Amino acid sequence: MATAAKPYYRVWGLLFVGWFISYFDRTITGPIVTWMIENDVAFLASVDNPYALGGLLGSLFFVGYMLTQFPGGYFGDKFGYRNMILISVFWAGVTTLLTGLFNGLFLFIALRVLTGLGEGILYSNDRSFIAQVTPPKKMGLGMGIVISGLSVGLTAGLLVTPYMIEMSRGFLGNDAWKAPFFILGTLTILIGFILKKYLIKTEERGPSDVKMALLNIGRYSLFFLAIILGVYYLADFFSLGEVNIAIIFTLFAFVFIAYIYKTKKEVAPVLRNRNLILLYLSAIPILWHLWFYGFWSVSIVKEFGGGGFLAAALIASFNAVAGLIGFPLGGAISDRVAHKENGRKNVLVWLSVGLTISVFVFAFYMVSGKNNPVIMSTILFVSGLLFFAVQAVQHAMVTELATEKQRGSAFGMWNLIAEIGALLSPVISGVLRDSTGGWGAPLFLDAILLGISCLLIVFIGQTRSVSLKHSIQKPI
Repeated sequence: MATAAKPYYRVWGLLFVGWFISYFDRTITGPIVTWMIENDVAFLASVDNPYALGGLLGSLFFVGYMLTQFPGGYFGDKFGYRNMILISVFWAGVTTLLTGLFNGLFLFIALRVLTGLGEGILYSNDRSFIAQVTPPKKMGLGMGIVISGLSVGLTAGLLVTPYMIEMSRGFLGNDAWKAPFFILGTLTILIGFILKKYLIKTEERGPSDVKMALLNIGRYSLFFLAIILGVYYLADFFSLGEVNIAIIFTLFAFVFIAYIYKTKKEVAPVLRNRNLILLYLSAIPILWHLWFYGFWSVSIVKEFGGGGFLAAALIASFNAVAGLIGFPLGGAISDRVAHKENGRKNVLVWLSVGLTISVFVFAFYMVSGKNNPVIMSTILFVSGLLFFAVQAVQHAMVTELATEKQRGSAFGMWNLIAEIGALLSPVISGVLRDSTGGWGAPLFLDAILLGISCLLIVFIGQTRSVSLKHSIQKPI
């Protein structure tokens, strides 16, 4: 009875699970790379710059993830958000499982890029599906609750991955790093079947829509995969270095944005809206911070005296677990002031300022040589609380600033541009670690970039909540 009256509750719960498994999957690479470096195994066993190469592995995942943000949202607007969500989950499950079956650096890169291409479809369609079924007064709360699954997945990735590796050493030996891929791939596929069965349909969509959606996004993905692997091969052949490879892909992202602007006239308004553009740009440091911590936090805490591999993972997880409170809290606070002029914007400004201060505090504490695990965990938790609240408000503001018919495209563009931060963060931070011999410089760079994000948000013009007509078709 309750489900029939409020079907958006079911959508929230199922998409929460979707975000959980998606972030669990993408987070495992960081702890796996850290374990490989510490144990001199696989393709990181004999390289001179292990943190730079390890960071590049993470960055290449986000190249793929970034490039399907807009196509995913665009095709979701055409073929159905639910269809694109299901394609994303099954795709990620299969490619993650395959990653554990093969050896070699090039195949590892190819499969992680493919995983990123599939997972990149989720964000814009998830956000649009929530907006489609949720009452406007609960929009921020709904988006916050759903994406807090990200926090659970991020926490699990940081905390559980080391245990999966250590428990597998007895029978996999130096190949124990493969165990998380086997486990996560299988689990993701199972969750895909659960979503397929229970995620409500909000519109008439048949098998032909699923087929067309898969063909279209598959065509884009194969094209992007060929470009990414080709650029990587040539850059490696000419010894261009990890940072230069990341810069090349960043430039490619801007070329892709220009292509969208020139060829997709129906969605050009999402690139002409000054407020949306400032919001997109302010999100680049947000994703930089997310994947600086998400990829390297275990290594950072361990280096500054956070104990062994497992103990460091436990301390680092306090930042991620804060999202369980931060996401819904940020969304709920912004909902309460959404009716006021600049309501959400003002909340976003103050949360961003608090986040920047907390990151500077953490950086100063770590480089001071102090390493009390309780203090480290507390600072990370408070910082995470503010960080995840910021993301919930950012997502609600996209809904507020974009028209209903262009939400998928606007969310796709937000994440496409924001993912430039995720692309650059792991590799540049890794290179700084190799060149300076410590994590101090990357920590302060992270804090400075968040300060720039604050300034960009301040320059967003007047905003106010829009009155959206809300309707949910009967589940079929």
